[in-house]
Amino acid sequence: MHPQIHLDHPGTCPICAMPLVPVLRDEQAAGVIRVDEHRRAQLGIRTTAAIDAPLELTIRAEGRLVVDETRLHDVTLKIGGYVSHLAVNATGQRVARGDVLLTLESPELYAAQQDYLIARKARDAAHAAGESAHGDALVRASEARLARWGVSDDQLRALAETNQPLERVAFRSPATGVVLEKAVVAGDAITAGQRLFRIADLDEIWVEADVHEADLARIAKGDAVTVTLTYLPGRTFPGKVAFVYPYLDPTSRTGRVRIALGNQHHELKPDMFATVTFVVQLGHRLQIPSSAVVYTGPRRLVFVDLGDGRLRPQEVTIGARSGDFVEILSGLSAGDAVVSAGNFLVAAESRIRSTGTFWGGGSAGQ
Repeated sequence: MHPQIHLDHPGTCPICAMPLVPVLRDEQAAGVIRVDEHRRAQLGIRTTAAIDAPLELTIRAEGRLVVDETRLHDVTLKIGGYVSHLAVNATGQRVARGDVLLTLESPELYAAQQDYLIARKARDAAHAAGESAHGDALVRASEARLARWGVSDDQLRALAETNQPLERVAFRSPATGVVLEKAVVAGDAITAGQRLFRIADLDEIWVEADVHEADLARIAKGDAVTVTLTYLPGRTFPGKVAFVYPYLDPTSRTGRVRIALGNQHHELKPDMFATVTFVVQLGHRLQIPSSAVVYTGPRRLVFVDLGDGRLRPQEVTIGARSGDFVEILSGLSAGDAVVSAGNFLVAAESRIRSTGTFWGGGSAGQ
């Protein structure tokens, strides 16, 4: 009760008449204190043994849904002209592979069709005269030019059957998906190579999560994750880490992790926010309750129960945290009993009663 009272022989405290507790010089230097069982119960001091057990680390990160880059398709034409009709006239519209996107009037394409028909007539005439090789080569060259400009096989067959060039040529969607961008309107004059549409297949979508730098090394490709969204409360979406980006954001000091999710029903939409939970199995690790650790500036201390009521402060190095437990990298062994409740009271008494060798100096008590 009154630690300022010191005697060199057994006796009682002259203030409160309680029995004095013997203190050894080396224990005093090490900050060891004595707290009997009765007083521990009164102060709520409890101890827990350090255990070597499997440790599961849960890492949560905020993420954002983005379009799968491998499922993006840009629609560009290899020839210029004028848009006579626009079949897809709004972003967000769904299209299927082969659907007509627009029809084009192109003087250059019209002339190429005429050249193709003329080459066919010349080939037929050469066949009649028994000279087929040169005529066949001209037809193949004309077909190849039209194909490079986007004329399909069906359109080539229709051209051959009607023997009339098409004034307006239809161009179709190369993929099934949703139109994300539209850079053309009816009547536009377009040039070769101009991007007209961007189409995204949303049957699979990516989640890009920002993971803190300290946790990034624990995450690897193939790790299982769960994704939740406020948009769909109560739902979880299982996935796996598809890629860990090889760089950090210099501002937030986070690394980006990509998760691929199936999206057959298109419930998940680009730019939604998501919470990603990683569960990392660390294997067997020495661990104690996190409440047992006392933070004293740069040091981390626990109080080891030495038996006979004695409690000694011990510096430890901590590692990963998992729920209410923390990994101990050094300073303890399996089976060591440490104070897990009431340790701040123990720390205060240890500091008062020690000679200063353990607690004094530096930043230990800062």
